[in-house]
Amino acid sequence: MLIGAHVSTAGGLDKTVGRGVERECDAIQIFHQSPRMWRPTNYTDRDFAGFRTALAASPIESVVIHAVYLVNCASKERDTRSKSIASLSHALRVGDAIGAGGVVLHAGARKGEPHGASMRRAAKAIARALASSEECPVLLENTAGTQGPLGRNFDELADLIDLLDGDRRVGVCIDCCHLLASGYEIRDPEALSAVVDELDAKVGLRRLRCLHVNDSKIPLGGNRDHHANLGEGELGDRGLATFLSEPRFAELPALIETPGPDGHGPDLAEVKTAKRLRKRGIAARKRRGRRSKRTASRR
Repeated sequence: MLIGAHVSTAGGLDKTVGRGVERECDAIQIFHQSPRMWRPTNYTDRDFAGFRTALAASPIESVVIHAVYLVNCASKERDTRSKSIASLSHALRVGDAIGAGGVVLHAGARKGEPHGASMRRAAKAIARALASSEECPVLLENTAGTQGPLGRNFDELADLIDLLDGDRRVGVCIDCCHLLASGYEIRDPEALSAVVDELDAKVGLRRLRCLHVNDSKIPLGGNRDHHANLGEGELGDRGLATFLSEPRFAELPALIETPGPDGHGPDLAEVKTAKRLRKRGIAARKRRGRRSKRTASRR
């Protein structure tokens, strides 16, 4: 598992690599432009080359881009849809230029509009953005189960993929905080295994490209998106250790997006915590396996 964190692009793309190295990240996630405004960052070929050089010289093995939260591909408002398509297209082209593993996207929000029509609008907008770029995938993120945002369960993610004609460039990113908030029990290994089975059956694990690792201030089924620092929420150390040690997640980037101790995002301590919890979860699974074998041998 490639454990890492979301890092700032302040000062230039190449600076993100150094921030990832300082945090002992195996993977990093970045925004492709300011998350507070629509204006795309005008990166140059020199910016891209500098990033690739810095990345190649680092131990970081994966980079993922997160589309900015202003994007709403499901919007019925023409101006918002146009800006959303332009922003997502820009993210994908940046992804092409830096070799990103994907652009994580919240597919959109209905804002009172009918569900079916909103899903179709979102799919059409995403398809247009994909057509404007070359290889970088779109990674649809599961949401926290509220009525407005699309992708609140695996059925909705699967429906979006179907509306995109099963495009090979469409994958998913699964956030453990959102899973718990939307009603998926994932704090126990057997329960998590059943959830992953469902994801495989409905979406396909071949489409699972990355994970978001966040604790949740919201309890199981609370249907709100409110991240907590690792170990300080409803998942807690045990739940996070379970999630991070799921065998079918072993090869994926696992990216932390917590508030951090000072409200400026995850730091070195959080990355170390995630790595420690993964080791703890793996050890617990091994102990459980040995106990199961001893029990079976007595029968």
